Amino acid sequence: MADNTAAKAKKPGRIKEYFKGVKTELKKVIWPTREETVKYTGIVLAVCAAFALLFWLLDTGFLFILQQVLKISL
Repeated sequence: MADNTAAKAKKPGRIKEYFKGVKTELKKVIWPTREETVKYTGIVLAVCAAFALLFWLLDTGFLFILQQVLKISL
């Protein structure tokens, strides 16, 4: 029973220490500049668009092949 009460008493302190640690770590972060953020966002959007186009082309190609093999139309 004594261990159980001690664990409950430590819990609020552990939460406080956790957030102190988070604050300390966030001070160490080197955040990107506005220009870097815009550049990285553009790269992400371009890569997403390229993959979307690639998957659309693959899907269309497979659909065409299936239609020819199975002699069906959608």
